[in-house]
Amino acid sequence: MASVSAPSQTAPAPTAPLQRGIVKMVLSGCAIIVRGQPRGGPPPERQINLSNIRAGAMARRAAQGQPDTKDTPDEPWAFQAREFLRKKLIGKEVCFTVEIRTALGREYGMVYLGKDTTGENIAESLVNEGLATVRREGIRGNNPEQARLCELEDQAKSSKKGMWSEGGGTHTIRDIKYTIENPRNFVDSLHQKPINAIIEHVRDGSVVRALLLPDYYLVTVMLSGVKCPTFKREADVETPEPFAAEAKFFTESRLLQRDVQIILESCPNQIILGTILHPNGNITELLLKEGFARCVDWSMAVYTQGAEKLRAAERSAKERKVRIWKDYVAPTANLDQKDRQFVAKVMQVVNADAMVVKLNSGEYKTIHLSSIRPPRNEGEEKNKDKDKRFRPLYDIPYMFEAREFLRKKLIGKKVNVTVDYIRAATGPGEGTPAFPERTCATVTIGGINIAEALVSKGLATVIRYRQDDDQRSSHYDELLAAEARAIKNGKGLHSKKEVPIHRVADISGETQKAKQFFPFLQRAGRSEAVVEYVFSGSRLKLYMPKETCLITFLLAGIECPRSSRNLPGGMQVAEPFSDEAMLFTKELVLQREVEVEVESMDKAGNFIGWLHIEGVNLSVALVENALSKVHFTAETHADRGKRSTAAATDPSLSTVCVLQIWANYEEKPVEEVVHVSEEKERVANYRPVYVTEIADTLHFYTQDVETGGQLESLMETMRAEIAAQPPVEGSYSARRGDYCIAKFADGEWYRARVEKVESPAKVHVFYIDYGNREVVSSTRLAAIPPAFSTRTLPAQATEYAFAFIQVPQDEDARADVVDCVVRDIQNSQCLLNVEYSGATCPHVTIQFGDTKDDVGLGLVKEGLVMVDVRKEKHLQKMVTEYLNSQESAKSARLNIWRYGDFRADDADEFGYSR
Repeated sequence: MASVSAPSQTAPAPTAPLQRGIVKMVLSGCAIIVRGQPRGGPPPERQINLSNIRAGAMARRAAQGQPDTKDTPDEPWAFQAREFLRKKLIGKEVCFTVEIRTALGREYGMVYLGKDTTGENIAESLVNEGLATVRREGIRGNNPEQARLCELEDQAKSSKKGMWSEGGGTHTIRDIKYTIENPRNFVDSLHQKPINAIIEHVRDGSVVRALLLPDYYLVTVMLSGVKCPTFKREADVETPEPFAAEAKFFTESRLLQRDVQIILESCPNQIILGTILHPNGNITELLLKEGFARCVDWSMAVYTQGAEKLRAAERSAKERKVRIWKDYVAPTANLDQKDRQFVAKVMQVVNADAMVVKLNSGEYKTIHLSSIRPPRNEGEEKNKDKDKRFRPLYDIPYMFEAREFLRKKLIGKKVNVTVDYIRAATGPGEGTPAFPERTCATVTIGGINIAEALVSKGLATVIRYRQDDDQRSSHYDELLAAEARAIKNGKGLHSKKEVPIHRVADISGETQKAKQFFPFLQRAGRSEAVVEYVFSGSRLKLYMPKETCLITFLLAGIECPRSSRNLPGGMQVAEPFSDEAMLFTKELVLQREVEVEVESMDKAGNFIGWLHIEGVNLSVALVENALSKVHFTAETHADRGKRSTAAATDPSLSTVCVLQIWANYEEKPVEEVVHVSEEKERVANYRPVYVTEIADTLHFYTQDVETGGQLESLMETMRAEIAAQPPVEGSYSARRGDYCIAKFADGEWYRARVEKVESPAKVHVFYIDYGNREVVSSTRLAAIPPAFSTRTLPAQATEYAFAFIQVPQDEDARADVVDCVVRDIQNSQCLLNVEYSGATCPHVTIQFGDTKDDVGLGLVKEGLVMVDVRKEKHLQKMVTEYLNSQESAKSARLNIWRYGDFRADDADEFGYSR
């Protein structure tokens, strides 16, 4: 914008008073906008044109909607004059006098940098640099200031400064690009690198017009991740939203015509999103912190400076209730601190977005994961198979995977719960069910956000909210980022592969189906199962993974108090302590992985047998806790029943004092017998063994060195006989549990046992003398000659586990341990000592044959494993030695301890348990 001198007919004003202000904007080389100090809102402002000089006119874009008009380019040296003033004046205090005021209200005067006229005269500085010309036709000879301007102009001419230099100044004219043909490609080509820019205009607090340097692109940039109140225009009337003017002034006073750097981050729908970096701070964070803006989810994802900083700034403004948040009420404002954050134990996972937890007070509470939606049926799938009973856990794609992910990670473990909001109860609507009040929270274990982990695996989706809906997760941005990764990697719900189908047969109460399954379950011995539901203390519903079926299971050998239930004749009243028994069973086994032994079946198709969890027989545990009686049938069961009977028939074993169902029991007097027992001491009786196989579980198999010669002799004789009379290929029919001979990869025959038969081409065998397993074709199997059976020489491979050692459950960490042990002791002679018995095999310490160093202790020292603390007194010396080595490994940050002690004080973490 060019300035013109005051018209000659306008009389000069009397001596003008000195006024002060702060330069808000430089319009051109001879015009500025000065503002006052803010008092309760944006301050007044006025335009001051410099008297007696003229600078080149700045470029101007053609009026929109008028095709006849054209863009006007810069006049030579116009931009340089503007820049000279901008760098000198923007944001600085100046004083000025208004000498002339035209009829149209335009004001001309002298401007000085500083608080009085002793400061730099801006007009003189421009003329001296050759960036403005003196309007000589209006100069009076008796005016020393005007004479000074003429003198300075002559000096600039003689020095060939600025516009007086040779060349005419065409090189000073900018090539301004007002439009960009493909904004998205333009933004992508910059690769989110900071670009130098000048903020030319502020539309509102979060939208600016910037001149990108050095190519002079004039672009509109919206701040990523935030939105300020705006000015709404209706019928040519502009109405500001609350705090819109204040937000605009906040941004103007800090950025307008300042040198900044801009990171252009994205361009959705032709809108350029970016972050403006200024040496004094990030305007995006400042707007949020001062309550001038709110976070917006749709652009938060592209913000490159850390979305958590924006959320923290917004949270600070909400807590202080400043400006747009003056009426803000937090979603958890009515909760005490102890109810907002607490530690609880997970007792049950409900589908894929909720869980039942037990508080320290003993109270049970249902917690929903904030801001996520579990898998669900969409569209036509809801109407399929109307006649079939709908089971969400198995019939909704990925619901079972999501539930299993949470169950395996959380059941029985302590978690940190941070309540984000309480979702109010809703009544039933058209096509929508009623929902009770929900407590929605962020649940973490070992520093890992469970909802984020679930979303990142594609097993849940993130709920989208209205912008003014504040009831959301405190880690909402992390959830959105996790969902974006899952979509990009095509995981779970976002996969293009066929959805997994779970055909689970529910044979609860189905007598005919139960009869078909019974022989298989009975022959299987101990089978793996998951407790899906607890009907009472001794009645459960189990999911059998291998058989993919649901069964009703009754505990053998005990008589538990019955819970209340509906009968044809009315409600059956619950027996005393039935609720306590059911609660005990729930806390011990609900949704846990257990082992069951099916022994019989009742007329209703319910299976009866024994249930074990971590070495504990549930029947015995109920009796020992005085929550059940021993049933007379316990004495007729197998040896397991006899053992439980011996442990449980005496009510005095239930508790030290008389409790629960034995409250009225009268104990018969017995003679006191004083037992004198000597404290057991650890026996170190190391014997030589040969380590033949290391399993992935870190169990290993050994042969006794003493009987090694017998095995070699037997193998030689057996192979000679087989060579003389080779078996007919394909004649052997493999059956599970049978002993046979199998041809190994080296072409030799070895004794083996059939573990599983998938098909004639896939038979799983276990080499009984060496401990390794293999899947072979039945053509490589043959019947074992009677002279070489296990009666002649028992199986030579004995399974053992390391004593005092807890193997990491993390796959990578466990693989490191196994590799280390394989390198150290496989196919070598060592010394072995049994320390204590285990659930499946003895636990031993093993020493190197030459150095006599403890192999397990070495693994602890290397930080490859953790110590399994045993309570037996005679083992405490060994346990202490192992624990000391573990502390040394922790201090040195070795292997699994490289990030410090990853275990919470009261909670197990992913992949590890104390």
